[in-house]
Amino acid sequence: MTAVEFLRAYEQRTNTHHFEEVAPLIADNAVYWFNDGSFQGKDAIKQAFERTWAFIQDEHYAIEDVQWLVDDEHTAVCIYLFRWQGNVEGQIAQGMGRGTSVLEKVESHWLVIHEHLSSLPQ
Repeated sequence: MTAVEFLRAYEQRTNTHHFEEVAPLIADNAVYWFNDGSFQGKDAIKQAFERTWAFIQDEHYAIEDVQWLVDDEHTAVCIYLFRWQGNVEGQIAQGMGRGTSVLEKVESHWLVIHEHLSSLPQ
């Protein structure tokens, strides 16, 4: 699987809203930075994902305009725009922001070792 294919699979699995689908794509020691905090390790990252999914019901998350800064045999780094839409407190809501993902190939499988998402003002 290429890094490009991996990122699409990651996006699709995120949209299942089941962390057990996403977890195999994340390194055990991964570090995620979101607007609401920094999360290190799968347990902390799981809590952050699940908190978001509980707050934004029926969320659809999309990754767009991907630019690969590094894409070699063992490491890949990309920047992109992300968009989300869902129900927040019974109202349709949406947002967008910028993302950075750092991937590492471990035993022939890509894993996210770092993700940084920051919202853009609407």
